[in-house]
Amino acid sequence: MGQKVNPLGFRVGITEDWKSRWYAPKHAYGDFLVEDQAIRELIDRKLNRRPPFAAVSDILIERTREEVTITLRTARPGLVIGPKGAEVDKLREEVEDLIKRKVAPIKVTEIKNPDLNAQLVAEGIAEQLKKRASFRRVLKMRMDATMQAGAKGIRVQVSGRLGGSEIARSEKATTGSVPLTTLQADVNYGYAIAFTTYGTIGVKTWIYRGMYGEEVLETDVRPGGGPRRGRR
Repeated sequence: MGQKVNPLGFRVGITEDWKSRWYAPKHAYGDFLVEDQAIRELIDRKLNRRPPFAAVSDILIERTREEVTITLRTARPGLVIGPKGAEVDKLREEVEDLIKRKVAPIKVTEIKNPDLNAQLVAEGIAEQLKKRASFRRVLKMRMDATMQAGAKGIRVQVSGRLGGSEIARSEKATTGSVPLTTLQADVNYGYAIAFTTYGTIGVKTWIYRGMYGEEVLETDVRPGGGPRRGRR
């Protein structure tokens, strides 16, 4: 059997940073870990699972002795922040009520090129599959959009009762190169689930954006609209 590993976990501490950044004594570590998961589930449920969908791809959590700092990476910062920052303040209060700790004002950073973010591409494919679109057509359209955005390669795998078929199966499509075993390659990974009327369909996405230091960045866009190469 092939042994698969999450590309982020494979690279964390080498070229990628952790999504939770804090130190804790042994007795508090478990509590903080459970809190982090609860925060992520609350934000995902509030912003990604109900309209208007805010397309939040990453939730970064930092802790100091006094407070918790949360950074959201999203393709639609206006929906997260709300008029005069009302929505983001409301979210901060909900998180404070949940964990009973002081939460610093939530930071929101914009993803200018969502076609290069594997999580957002996977979510987009899952959303189309919920609307009963043809999975082959959806995969081709999303892969073409990602390659046009400047990616070096993309691989998408969908698993489940595809097209409502009686027997579940996996289908994989690849464009360009996706060097999963190269640690210096910036491979972005995303996973989403489409809850359809005939069962759940899992969507996995790998996007190869180039070697670290030379990759196309999702937050870096030319004034003309196309992506440009930038240093991390």
